[in-house]
Amino acid sequence: MSISRRGLIFGLPLFLAGCSTTSMNSQADYAARPSEPFPLKEVPIEKIKPELRRTEVAYVSNHKPGTIVVDTPARRLYYVLENGRAMRYGVGVGRAGLALSGNAYVGRKAEWPTWRPTANMIRRDPKKNLKFAGGMPGGPNNPLGARAMYLYRGGGDTHFRIHGTNQPDSIGHAMSSGCIRMMNHDVIDLYARVKVGDRVVVIQETARA
Repeated sequence: MSISRRGLIFGLPLFLAGCSTTSMNSQADYAARPSEPFPLKEVPIEKIKPELRRTEVAYVSNHKPGTIVVDTPARRLYYVLENGRAMRYGVGVGRAGLALSGNAYVGRKAEWPTWRPTANMIRRDPKKNLKFAGGMPGGPNNPLGARAMYLYRGGGDTHFRIHGTNQPDSIGHAMSSGCIRMMNHDVIDLYARVKVGDRVVVIQETARA
C-alpha cells in the first residue's frame, strides 16, 4: 500500500522516554490455531529471532494505553498497556519512500480480509497486481494474512494497514509496499486488543533527528 512522499508527514510523533525488556515469551504464543477459518500451524519458537518474538516489556512514554506505536527504524510495534508496560512485536515495514509517518487511527478491522492492490501498486507492477484489482478473497495465500487493521486520517482511508503476512521471513525487514506486516499469530493477538478508533503513531527515521 502506498501514498505519495509529499503526503507522508502529518504531525510529529511523541517522544519515547525508554524501553527495556523485562519478561519472556513461550512456545504457547505461537501454538497451532486449528479453530481459525484457515487453520494455522504451530510456529517453532526457535525459528523466530528472540528480538522479534511477541514480548511484554517495560515501556516508558507519554502515549496513553491503547495507543499503537510503530518504530519503523527498529522494525518494532508497541501496543501501550497500563503501568509503564507495552506488548512488543517484531514487524516488517515499507521500503524507502513507501512508508506512512505520523499519526493515524484504526478506522476498521477485518478477519481474513479481502486484499485489493492500490492504484499505485497496479501502476508500479501491472503484470503482478492488475489481475487482483477486483479483490483476492481471504485465505492462506492472501497478502493481508489472518487479520487487518485499516489506518485512517480525518475520516479517510490512508491505504495503509497493519496486517498479517504469508511471508514470515519478511518480519524485521523493510520490503513491503508500505504496510506494516506482522506474523499471523502476532496480528491475531494485537487484533484482539485493538479497538476501532485507537490511535496509531508511526515513527520514521526523520522523526528521530
